[in-house]
Order: sequence, then C-alpha cells, then structure tokens
Amino acid sequence: MLLLQYLQNNGEHITLEQVDKPDKICTALKDPLDFALEHERYVTSLINTIYDAAHQVKDYRTMQFLDWFVKEQGEEEKNAEDMVKKFELFGSDPKSLYMLDAEMAGRAYSAPSLVL
Repeated sequence: MLLLQYLQNNGEHITLEQVDKPDKICTALKDPLDFALEHERYVTSLINTIYDAAHQVKDYRTMQFLDWFVKEQGEEEKNAEDMVKKFELFGSDPKSLYMLDAEMAGRAYSAPSLVL
C-alpha cells in the first residue's frame, strides 16, 4: 500500500490489474520455502529496477523513498534464506516443517516505519 500511496501523492493514476494465481506445484516439503526465497529474490529485482530507473532520471526523492524497501527486502531475503538453511539442517524430517511453521507463527508484525 505504501507504493500506491506514494504514487497517488505524486499525482499518478493507478490501475490495478488481476494477479494470476501462482503456477507452482509443491511435490516436496521444502518446495514452499524454495518458492518463497525465489519470490523474495524476484521482488528484490523489481525494486532494484525501479530504483535504477529513479537514479537514471535523478529522482532523488523517489530513491530516498525506495531506500526503505531496499532495506526491507534485504531482511526478507535473509529470513527466507534462513528458513531454507534451517530446513536443510533438519534433513527430510517432516517435524522440521512443523518447527519452522511454529517459528514463523511466532513472528510479530511490525508496521512499516516509513511515513509519507
């Protein structure tokens, strides 16, 4: 929502398109973790592309706005990588997925610290 609000605050017209359902099929316990890591890396690449475009046109205000997202995505990628590593540490024991699920359920949501 922060990106939408930023664009609206800067006079941009926004049209939200349909988002297709994921085409991923899980055949192994580790698949959701691998897919999550792959997705976080994809989101990072999108943010980097926007940041690069802002840099090329010297849109420093947008670059400053995006700094929060760059930092946040670094944290999200690290979390996803850590989950994959923890699962690999446990091997193929299905109990490991339960433990990771419990750990993830214990994560507390914190609202973005970015103010527009």
